[in-house]
Amino acid sequence: MKSTTVRRVGLSIAVTAALTGVAACGSSGSSGGSGKDDGAAGKGATRVSPIAALRSAEQSTDKEDSAKVESSTVMGSLMSMDAKGNLGWGDGITGTLTMTYTGGTLADTMRAAGSTSMEARYLPDAYYAKMGEKFAEQAGGKHWIKYAYDDLAKLGGSSGAYLKDQMQNSTPNQSVKLLLASGDVKKVGTESVRGQQTTHYSGTVNVADLASKNSNLTAAQLAGLKKQLTAAGVSTEQVDIWVNSQDLLVKKVEKGEMSSGQYTQTAYYSDYGAKVTATVPPAGDTEDFTDLLKKQGMTPGTGDTATGSGTSS
Repeated sequence: MKSTTVRRVGLSIAVTAALTGVAACGSSGSSGGSGKDDGAAGKGATRVSPIAALRSAEQSTDKEDSAKVESSTVMGSLMSMDAKGNLGWGDGITGTLTMTYTGGTLADTMRAAGSTSMEARYLPDAYYAKMGEKFAEQAGGKHWIKYAYDDLAKLGGSSGAYLKDQMQNSTPNQSVKLLLASGDVKKVGTESVRGQQTTHYSGTVNVADLASKNSNLTAAQLAGLKKQLTAAGVSTEQVDIWVNSQDLLVKKVEKGEMSSGQYTQTAYYSDYGAKVTATVPPAGDTEDFTDLLKKQGMTPGTGDTATGSGTSS
């Protein structure tokens, strides 16, 4: 495996593992709550208006702090991936996910690195990706890559700053807030999801609005992020959620368009309050991503790393 492949895999993991964590615990966990603050909603979301039901879910989600997550993600021709594990959001995103790359150019890149599956551990200040033996042979014998959120901010410019903010501050009710603010929320109907009777809600949101309403970015960072989103062809996305009779989110689907093709994420949620564990891997078996870049003759924060140009070539 060439050094360029090491860099390409590292950049790919930096983007997709972080995005998966944000999607699962930020927007994808959008309305997982127990409608304890709205008696009517708690007895059946079908009896209240979409706005009232979502507002109840948004408020009660703050009382939940973890869940079991299963998701599948497709990003145009770049990748398709499945993920499962337990995630918490009481103090930023924490927990462990097992990710399996099932298609796209990223799966080919991972296959070249010796594995199409990896473990990702999310902690308050960084996340860690466990790679295969073939990758370790080319990376000084170490199996884990550490991605500090401060470094992600440097790697990705405005989008990196947003990613860092979301990884450290996301809560599952943020997408509910966004749907409420969008003014475009409707009740689709009642449907069965994995044996549970649920109420289906749908809405269209402006992606740039998500950043401005769900982050602590400066005006300059927001402007830069909007520019990057526009360049990627991202403008709006459709958000669908399914809530059971206890006002707990059981399914979430996000769909949108990018210049590289359509992206879709479907996620299922269960076992709210599930135990979440995520420990820092042994230091002797961990390579810091910025150090890995430096060994390849690259400087974190330069155009090569910020653009992520190696992720799809």
